[in-house]
Amino acid sequence: VQLQASGGGLVQAGGSLTLSCAASGDMFTVHAMGWFRQAPGTDREFVARISWNGGFAYYEDSVKGRFTISRDSVKNMMYLQMNTLTPDDTAVYYCAAQRQPEIATTPQQYDYWGQGTLVTVSS
Repeated sequence: VQLQASGGGLVQAGGSLTLSCAASGDMFTVHAMGWFRQAPGTDREFVARISWNGGFAYYEDSVKGRFTISRDSVKNMMYLQMNTLTPDDTAVYYCAAQRQPEIATTPQQYDYWGQGTLVTVSS
């Protein structure tokens, strides 16, 4: 499975941005996909996850109500709509895919990774 994230950029605080992740390869092995982010000097942290078939979404607390994860399993695409962005959301955002069914919030539980896309939120 190959993943490619896109859509990052510079946005002002309070603004919105939508990230995309294009998936290819044997998606039959994928149970869920997720977004992580990593700010300079910090560990990679979980943002959101969505089950590939049922579309069940799970969010990290700080993004609940502001971010929406979605997927199009026909087009093999995943999205992250980010609203009301703050400078604390500045990070490189990564998409990832998981083969196991359990709800996973750590990077070690994901099997495939895309390259990151940088989101910078100015104050």
